Amino acid sequence: MWGGRFAGAMDPRLDRLNRSLPVDRRLWREDLATNRAWVCALERCGVLGAADRETLLGGLAKVEAALAGGAADAAPDEDIHSLIERLLGEAVGPLAGKLHTGRSRNDQMATDLRLWTVGALARLDAALAGLGRALIGQAERGIDVLMPAYTHTQRAQPVRLAHWALSHVWPLARDRGRIREAGRRTAVLPLGSGAIAGSGFAVDRHRLAADLGFAEVSANSMDAVGDRDFAVETVFAATLSGTHLSRLAEDLVLFSSAEFGFVRLAEAFTTGSSLMPQKRNPDSLELVRGAAGQLLGRLVGLLATLKAMPTGYQKDLQENNAGLFDALDLAEQAAGLLAGVVETMVPDAARMAAALEPAVLATDLADLLVQSGMAFREAHALVGALVRRAEELGVPLDRVGAAEAARLGPALPAALAALGGPEAAVERRALPGGTGRSAVAAQLAAAREAFPA
Repeated sequence: MWGGRFAGAMDPRLDRLNRSLPVDRRLWREDLATNRAWVCALERCGVLGAADRETLLGGLAKVEAALAGGAADAAPDEDIHSLIERLLGEAVGPLAGKLHTGRSRNDQMATDLRLWTVGALARLDAALAGLGRALIGQAERGIDVLMPAYTHTQRAQPVRLAHWALSHVWPLARDRGRIREAGRRTAVLPLGSGAIAGSGFAVDRHRLAADLGFAEVSANSMDAVGDRDFAVETVFAATLSGTHLSRLAEDLVLFSSAEFGFVRLAEAFTTGSSLMPQKRNPDSLELVRGAAGQLLGRLVGLLATLKAMPTGYQKDLQENNAGLFDALDLAEQAAGLLAGVVETMVPDAARMAAALEPAVLATDLADLLVQSGMAFREAHALVGALVRRAEELGVPLDRVGAAEAARLGPALPAALAALGGPEAAVERRALPGGTGRSAVAAQLAAAREAFPA
C-alpha cells in the first residue's frame, strides 16, 4: 500500500509485530460497510461514475462472500483494509485502486472501531439486561423469604431475599446507563478526516454519517484520527459492570457453600474435582470474579498507551484494539454466564431462616428503647450489654430472662416483649427503599420497568 516510496522489503521482525490482521480481521463486516459507504460518497462527489460504483459494490459483495467463507484465516496481508483491497482487486481489477481515494487507514480504522464498538455495547447491554431479569425473577419468587443481610461478612439484620436480589439489579441499571452514554459518544463519524488534515475531496460527511448510522461527524480531523476516548470509556463501562458481576458472584460463592447453604447451583454451572469425588465447585462464579480483574487490566493498558502520545494517529493505537475487543467479549460472556447461574439456582428458605439468629434483631431492640424515650446511644450501649450477657449465659438474645434483663436496664423487659421476630423487623422498615413487603413490592415494580421483558 506504500511500496513506491521504499526500495526494499520490511524486516521480518517488524513485519511480525506490524501485522494486525490476526486481531483486526474481526472487523471485516465493519470495514465492508465503511467501504460501501465510501464508494457511494465518491460517486456523489464525482470521483466515480455510476457504472464504477456498481462494479465496486458488486466486487465488495464477492469479497464479503469470500470473507464469510474464511478468506481472512490464513491471509498474508498486513491488516483488514489491505486484505479487502487485495480481494477487491482480484474481483474487479485495477478499478479497486480508486477505492482508497481521499481517505487514510487512519480514519478508516477509527470508523471501523466505532462501528464495532456500537454493536458490542448493544450486545453487552442485552447481556446485562438478561442478568437483571434473572435477578428480578428470583426477587419475585423470594419476596416472602427472609435471610440475614451481612456487613463485614457478619450477620447484621434480617432482609427479604428479594431485597438482596434487587440490591444487585440497581448497579446493573447504572451500568446500562453508562453503556448508553458511551454508545452516544461513540456514534461520531471520523471518516473523511483523512490521515490528519481532512479529505482532499468534497465528500458529504453528514450523508456518510447517516449511511453508517452515526449521529454526528467529528469536529476536528486531527482529533478524530487519534481519539480513542470512546474505547477507554467503553472499556471503563465494561470494567465497572464486571466489578458488579464479581460482587454478585462472590455473594453466591459464599451462599452456595456448605457452611451457608442458602442456594444450590445447577449442575450445569458447576464442575467437579479431578481428585475428590464429592466436589461440586462454583467455577462459573470464580471465572466471573477472575474476569473482573482481567477487565481492569485492559482498562489500565488502554490508558497507559494513550497517556504520552502526540497529536494524531500513532501506531501505538494498534495495540489497543485487542484490549477493546477482549474487554467487551469478556464482559458480555461473564454477564451471560452469570444470568444462567442466577436463573437456575434454587434458594433454600429453611437454611436462610435458620441463620436468622435473634442477635440480628439487636438494632430493632435498640429502636424500641428509643421509642420509649431513651437516647439512641444509651439504647445502643444497653442492647450491647444485653448481647454480651446472652453470650455469657449461652442463650439467644430473646431468651434472657426478664429479671436478668431488668438488672441491666429497667426498660429492657418491655422492649424484649414487644420485639417480635424477623418478619416484624423487616416490616418495621416499610419506607421507600426499605425491607417492608410493600416497599419491596414497589421496588420490584420499578425494577421491572427498568428491565422490561
